[in-house]
Amino acid sequence: MIRRDRFRGVLVPLTTPFDPTTGDVAPVALRNNARAILDAGASGVVVAGSTGEGSLLSDDESRQIVGWLREVVPEEKLLIVGAGRESTRATIAACRDGAESGADAALVRPPGYFARFVTQRALADHFRAVAEESPIPILVYNIPIYTNLAISESTLMSLARHPNIVGVKDSSGDLKNFAAFRDAVPQWACFIGAGALLYAALEIGAVGGILAVANFAADTAVEVAESFARGEKVAAGRAQERLTPLHKEIVGKMGPPGVKLAMDAVGLVGGRVRSPLVNGSEADETRIKKLLRTAQLISA
Repeated sequence: MIRRDRFRGVLVPLTTPFDPTTGDVAPVALRNNARAILDAGASGVVVAGSTGEGSLLSDDESRQIVGWLREVVPEEKLLIVGAGRESTRATIAACRDGAESGADAALVRPPGYFARFVTQRALADHFRAVAEESPIPILVYNIPIYTNLAISESTLMSLARHPNIVGVKDSSGDLKNFAAFRDAVPQWACFIGAGALLYAALEIGAVGGILAVANFAADTAVEVAESFARGEKVAAGRAQERLTPLHKEIVGKMGPPGVKLAMDAVGLVGGRVRSPLVNGSEADETRIKKLLRTAQLISA
């Protein structure tokens, strides 16, 4: 039986560290990063998602990543795998692979390559078919900036009663869109995907966030969520004020290369991105360190 109450809090979409010589996934660095982030209070991790350069990983690498992390992610913490693929068949296979490797759930984005030909009805059929066949529960992932295919609230409503769909992550960056999602599927775990909107989303019913910014600012993101849950809204608001510019300037403007530079700066392993992504510049690094100092995440 699915424990829906587990899906809440700050989940961290982990970056994928690569060996600087071979370009292979670096499992030791991956696990060390995960341990540090979970120790900071995160409720779980998501792997092979957008921030994890999931579209640049092979299916074998995704399976390995889940297996490596299952050894260090405690049972009470969530381990979610990004399982979005370009066909329904391949997405189902990715969910099965994730389950066999130890994932608790799958995060499933829309297939974007043929976005102009995929209707909302076809999209609903896709998610329904995946949910029917997946051995683990799924969360629907709305990220139109990458898929060019926005999920409508009516599509979510048509899926609302499926017992194997437990939630949605909205990375549209639009709080009104998130509110519409929350109203459409109030029984689901609704996660915000933008760190700058965490406090505001919690105010309108989010159960938490799946936040790239928490790769290097987990303490701050967790402080927002936990202070809010305790009713300490002033403290939550102050933490949000520190989190917002980190999301906007690093995650929003630089993407995975910026997130990895920020991780390096705070003592985790970010490292290089995988081609065709381009590594951050020295100017980016300087800008990031200034932002981290202002947020009191590194010393002056």
